[in-house]
Amino acid sequence: MGFFEKIFSSPWGVHPDDHKRPAADVPVVRLPVPTRLFVPLSQHVGAAARPRVIVGQKVLKGECLAEAQGNISAPIHAPTSGTILAINEITAPHPSGLPMLAVSIEPDGDDRWLDCQGLTSPFAESPQAIAKRVADAGVVGLGGATFPSSVKLALGLRSEIDTLIVNGSECEPYLSCDDRLMRDKALEIIEGVRLMLHSTGARQALVGIEDNKPEAIAAMRKAAEAYSEVKICPVPARYPMGSDRQLIVELTGREVPSDARAADVGVIVHNVATANAVYQAIYLGRPLITRLITLNGGAMAAPGNYEVLIGTMVADVVAFSGGYNEVSPRLIMGGPMMGIVLPHARVPVVKGTAGILAFSAAEMAEQEARNCIRCGSCIKACPMGLMPLEMAANIRAEKLDGAEKLGLSDCISCGCCSYVCPSNIPLVQYFSYAKGELSAQTRAQLRQEAAKKLTLSKQERLDRETREKVEAAARRKAERAALAAKPTGEVKQAPTESIKETGNEAVNEGVAA
Repeated sequence: MGFFEKIFSSPWGVHPDDHKRPAADVPVVRLPVPTRLFVPLSQHVGAAARPRVIVGQKVLKGECLAEAQGNISAPIHAPTSGTILAINEITAPHPSGLPMLAVSIEPDGDDRWLDCQGLTSPFAESPQAIAKRVADAGVVGLGGATFPSSVKLALGLRSEIDTLIVNGSECEPYLSCDDRLMRDKALEIIEGVRLMLHSTGARQALVGIEDNKPEAIAAMRKAAEAYSEVKICPVPARYPMGSDRQLIVELTGREVPSDARAADVGVIVHNVATANAVYQAIYLGRPLITRLITLNGGAMAAPGNYEVLIGTMVADVVAFSGGYNEVSPRLIMGGPMMGIVLPHARVPVVKGTAGILAFSAAEMAEQEARNCIRCGSCIKACPMGLMPLEMAANIRAEKLDGAEKLGLSDCISCGCCSYVCPSNIPLVQYFSYAKGELSAQTRAQLRQEAAKKLTLSKQERLDRETREKVEAAARRKAERAALAAKPTGEVKQAPTESIKETGNEAVNEGVAA
């Protein structure tokens, strides 16, 4: 039995129908520049970018619209040339439909690039220089996490990184943008992987690709055959194989502890699309302003993969592709297991958008939840080794602390437990609710502690001021008492002697004259 088979013998995860074809087999279509672009300032983990343009300003393609704020942030760039129309709020691509700040651009039709300078010999540069260029290009994790890539590349300076894992598993059903990218841009991806190795100091790169993507595996093997440090590793097609911790175990046998990071076990993980973005940033000097997304689902007229400018409205993408097959489909950004339901199509494509799914009524048929039969299917499916039924029971009883003790914080919200539950219990929704409540409680506790600290500080200041006033009053009282205690003769003698001295001085001055 081979290594991968031994690892795969673990019963975690599920194997839903992937629904990746025919979308994966259709050639990529490049979307034309839309009439308006809405580029959000927060498309990444960390602080939102700070605008550096003003309304009415002309910008070139690739020009920086907003700069990063702090260490965990990323800049935003113009997807095309045009005029800044506004910097205002738009609907966020989130089920809440809450507003988010974005830069609105009216394209001028020229699509004229800023003068971008790439590196001809990037491996002669220092790892820090590579990481800085990646940061300046606004590259973030394109597998969904959107963590600033430069921060992870710089981990090699602080941690002992020996292995770079490149995630090409794309385990979510319906999505095939990474598959298509590996087929079409394998050479660029491998060059990006080599740059990541150079930046992190890792000795080897393991590219994990699920075995249901034979065309991608073949293309990547051919592109990497000249580089012994880059190994293409087919992995079993099983959800959620694309989760970082599961892929690390699958490819290295190392398990990341609950309270640790991948870097603590000598590994960092990047996505294949991120590797391609790194190639673009270093060799071509181009920032991240476009990405490949999958359009799929039973209600989508023309499933396929489309190259789309960041900031393009979902409605514009769907309209260009041919629209829907039925009225009012359910829109999901991302995959069906971990994606988010969109409030409507007037939201922008962002850096983390891997796909737009339009589900038909048949695909979205909801089944009524019933009582738990304690079959244990959710426990077997959980890739993190948790007990979803026990956590859910605690959450229903409002015992959030009990759920937390059972490992709620380790839940990756993959949805495997909900998928296999024969009672159709929405387990992952329970966990999302509990995480939100615990997070709110933590924030409330921090606010209370901050308010208590401010109150104590104010009271200390008032006590100090009162003490200083009392001490000052006591000093003045003591001074008055000291003056009052002096004999009367002593007090009057001083002026007499002074007059006498003044008179003597006057006599002396007269004699001298």
